[in-house]
Amino acid sequence: MEKVLKNVSFMILILKMCIIFGQETTAQKRIVIDVGHGGKDSGAIGINGIQEKDVVLSIANEVLRLNKELDKPLDIYLTRYNDTLISLFDRTKLAKALKADLFISLHCNHSDNPTARGIEIYVSNDESNHSDNSIWFAFQLQAGFNKKLGFENRGVKFANFKVIRETCNFFPAILVELGFLSNKDDLKYISKPLNKQSIGSAVLIEVNNYLIDEL
Repeated sequence: MEKVLKNVSFMILILKMCIIFGQETTAQKRIVIDVGHGGKDSGAIGINGIQEKDVVLSIANEVLRLNKELDKPLDIYLTRYNDTLISLFDRTKLAKALKADLFISLHCNHSDNPTARGIEIYVSNDESNHSDNSIWFAFQLQAGFNKKLGFENRGVKFANFKVIRETCNFFPAILVELGFLSNKDDLKYISKPLNKQSIGSAVLIEVNNYLIDEL
């Protein structure tokens, strides 16, 4: 019953957004940040027990907090605001209902190789009208991470992840793997609140740069 109520509430939210946004006349750019996993889906689990779902939610919340401090805050929405499991279908449906101009899915990585480390960014391997912008923003964000955080750059890659596959035909979409929870150095860095703030700041700066270039 609880799952049914959550799904009903989510669909009501989408419906309200469709009505509200359908009445808008402004052309303000919207960014949807997909906060990976949630609820019973913990995602990757770090060597100290830290869970991916909690790391990416805290970073997404830093993006929101920092955005509110801007003179002209961006129009940013999350696919989840708490520890709730939202299906991949509903995540992409929400982004489409919001008529997003940019979609960023946040995750953390894991590997059986404890030396694997660094940030990698994925774009859909499906061709679309937004492929060039997705790739360009992915490289811009990767460069920003490397410059501002000093994270090892694992490059921009192509994949068939559902959230970017289902959105790439509607707006630029990327999936970010924010370091390896299986690597002690990445884990140590990403576990510190101040560093989560730095990651959120880097995301916000590069989103701003991207929107400025697009206008």
